[in-house]
Amino acid sequence: MKYAILESGGKQFKAVEGATIDVDLLDVEAGQLVNLEDVLLVVEDENVHVGTPSVKGASVSASVVDHIKGPKVFTFKYSPKKRIRVKTGHRQQYTRLKIESIRVE
Repeated sequence: MKYAILESGGKQFKAVEGATIDVDLLDVEAGQLVNLEDVLLVVEDENVHVGTPSVKGASVSASVVDHIKGPKVFTFKYSPKKRIRVKTGHRQQYTRLKIESIRVE
């Protein structure tokens, strides 16, 4: 099994060929290819390539499937004696990527 640990948007993701991952919103249209260069670890069967901090010559190519929204998160601030009630919501934007290939040179 071949997989890689990559970094995108300050977060780390496990990328397996053929699988999909949801990363923070990228400024790329749906259907285009994206090369992700910040690869921290690559595992090919018994060969393990560990980067310091990233593996030189390693890249993950992925295609953009869609731009999606995460679940709605509500926050509610309440102070009963001062009659303060503040309700706000937030919905995070994500980009769904399909991992096409993992390369190490």
